[in-house]
Amino acid sequence: MENSKNVLIVGDMPGCGKIGMAALLPILSNMGHSIYNLPTALVSNNFDYGKFALMDTTQYIRETIQVWKTLGFQFDCITTGFLASADQVDLLRDFIDSQRKEGLLVVTDPIMGDGGKLYNGSTQETVENMRRFIGAADVIVPNLTEGEFLTGLHLGRETLTREETCQVLDGLRTCGPKSVVITSGREEESGRHVVWGFDGGTEEYFTVPYRFIKAHFPGTGDIFTSLLTGQLLEGKSLPQAVERAVDLLERLIFMEQDVAERNNGIRVEKYLSVLTA
Repeated sequence: MENSKNVLIVGDMPGCGKIGMAALLPILSNMGHSIYNLPTALVSNNFDYGKFALMDTTQYIRETIQVWKTLGFQFDCITTGFLASADQVDLLRDFIDSQRKEGLLVVTDPIMGDGGKLYNGSTQETVENMRRFIGAADVIVPNLTEGEFLTGLHLGRETLTREETCQVLDGLRTCGPKSVVITSGREEESGRHVVWGFDGGTEEYFTVPYRFIKAHFPGTGDIFTSLLTGQLLEGKSLPQAVERAVDLLERLIFMEQDVAERNNGIRVEKYLSVLTA
């Protein structure tokens, strides 16, 4: 494809379920990009099952980065998700700095928690590590819980006023990212479910409402990140990219809402034609 980019996906690789790398890889590949992957952990399954096995891949990351530097690999876009340790934060920040060039797009989903609490295995140290890391990003895509933990503001709240939302957005911006997108929130004034954002290019706040479908699937944040990244790589502005990503994700959830087994996430390969329509 004419707009094909070299895209590096950094995140966890599950043995079961459409989360992390398993969600991003098919979507961005289907958009015509050349995909590279750097797993931060091998995970047996998503955390919704209650039990899981996890293998930290820090040494593999260290060795892979050295090989890629020797081979001269260059990327147009780097997306990052779950990071397993402080060492990984340092390694990947340095690697992103070494890849810096005009036009490089870095999108970070600071995966740590949801529903007002941190995920099993995430700690305050995880929060501190991610707070150091997100300054390397052009766009960060936390959910509201992650935004609250990263800023220390309005912890546990799922509904915020516009003023409170701006406080969280501004708090995240002080960590260094150019633009911020907060997913899965509810606007107190209107009661709408919305995505909140700050566009660093125009220095404007924006809000994108969405239809809330009462069906929980693991990995929807990963799917949203992949869709958003793909739209940005096509040249859309941040608000336009968010609107398109929201629309597509809403369609996927609607089509999958009656599936009995949801723990494995949305079957993204089944709907790739929908995502490129």
